[in-house]
Amino acid sequence: MRYGMIALLLAFGSALTANEVRILNVNLDQRGYEWSASVTLKHADSGWEHYADAWRFVTPDGTEFARRTLWHPHVNEQPFTRSLSGIVIPKGVKVFFVEAHDRVHGWSQDRVRIDLAKPKGPRYRIRTQ
Repeated sequence: MRYGMIALLLAFGSALTANEVRILNVNLDQRGYEWSASVTLKHADSGWEHYADAWRFVTPDGTEFARRTLWHPHVNEQPFTRSLSGIVIPKGVKVFFVEAHDRVHGWSQDRVRIDLAKPKGPRYRIRTQ
């Protein structure tokens, strides 16, 4: 009985996170001191009550410095990419995270770690001009 309950809890916990928004790819372009970003998300949007509604950039200590709000569901457009320009990365920040949000689960545990010292990494690419 004990092992069955543990298996049930693990399965239920996985089901809860299965519908979180996923970040598939992040493209960053630098022009001078400003950056633009294109972030591709995948989520099982089901309508106005449950959809991916934002992505953001945060420093390792959790300070948000850029956010793209998504104003409507993308039920029939998956995955989808949305961009943001005019981003200023705080001075001294060399590593930051991209996080995504949905209206039911909040900020997803699926984050992309961006290392500005590397032109590409898992799920991201940086172009400088």
